[in-house]
Amino acid sequence: MTELKLELKEKIIEQLNLEDVSVDDIADQDPLFGEGLGLDSIDALELIVMLDKDYGIKLADPKEGRKIFESVETMATYITENRSA
Repeated sequence: MTELKLELKEKIIEQLNLEDVSVDDIADQDPLFGEGLGLDSIDALELIVMLDKDYGIKLADPKEGRKIFESVETMATYITENRSA
């Protein structure tokens, strides 16, 4: 799962064009929204598209995304349990 977390950090930085952020700046448990990485609802939509495109995971319920996108850790766990690609 460590490789997946690193991959997710890289994809988040690339997908959201976070030019001033490096993989080392994102801890596995850091909140992605609010005080942590400071992402917003537009970023959440980008992450939903990334999950679908890269991991074959479709999120129908935005509330579900809230739990999944709490941190890199929660994303990696969800992907491991639900990926189809």
